[in-house]
Amino acid sequence: MKPEALKKRLDRNRPMTTITIRMPEDVIEDLKQVAPLLGFSGYQPLARAYIGQGLRADLERLEGDTVSALIASLKRHGVSDDVIQEALGEVTGR
Repeated sequence: MKPEALKKRLDRNRPMTTITIRMPEDVIEDLKQVAPLLGFSGYQPLARAYIGQGLRADLERLEGDTVSALIASLKRHGVSDDVIQEALGEVTGR
């Protein structure tokens, strides 16, 4: 994730919106039971955390797939591994 996007994600004062989602009652009961054990103030913050974790994992996977595809394309176009590694180092700050 880009540093700018990460900074926004960590802002506790991000705007929120209300949604309605249908979930099985037993799942809600399980969330209510687990939330305090994990240090959450209620089941809704826990549900948001679970959604956020899954979303971040998918975004990372999808961004990684794009980067992998780009690297493969650059190699097919004759760009050397050294140049690709140097460019990746510039982008990632390594």
